[in-house]
Amino acid sequence: MIELLRQRRSIRKYTSQKIEAQKLKILKEAALRSPSSKNINLWEFIFVKDPDLIAKLKNCKPHGVTPLGTAPLAIVVCADETKNDVWVEDCSIASILLQLTAQSLGLGSCWIQIRNRLHSDEISSEKYIQNLFDIPEHFRVLSIVTVGYPEKLREGKPFEELQFEKIKINGFQRS
Repeated sequence: MIELLRQRRSIRKYTSQKIEAQKLKILKEAALRSPSSKNINLWEFIFVKDPDLIAKLKNCKPHGVTPLGTAPLAIVVCADETKNDVWVEDCSIASILLQLTAQSLGLGSCWIQIRNRLHSDEISSEKYIQNLFDIPEHFRVLSIVTVGYPEKLREGKPFEELQFEKIKINGFQRS
């Protein structure tokens, strides 16, 4: 696991290579194995492979959507907020597990924040996506995870660049 974390970087440009069916199957399994509070499994996942739909999805907000320009797969991570108040946490865990699973399969990924972002002055990014995919209003959209083969490989952050000052021992004392 630590090797995956050492190698993982956000990928914003992908090749045109399609993701193999077996790898898609593993990504779906990983999403469904994601932990959830009280094992309620309130999350839902929309695997978007249609390039036209991905292009429409790219219009969900004005900034931070570059990966949708080349991604062969976009996974919309959402949840039924009426089932539990920890939908943000459950969807966050699922999103990162999708990213780590993608990394383990030789794929790249990038998290695109949707919650609390705006499509325009009149509509949220979340509402735009709900309308695009006919998602019921009581389902909340947290993120999109793009997945594909990286256009270029990026090395993980060097150990020396890790912010060890962010680690506190036995309390929040400052160094």
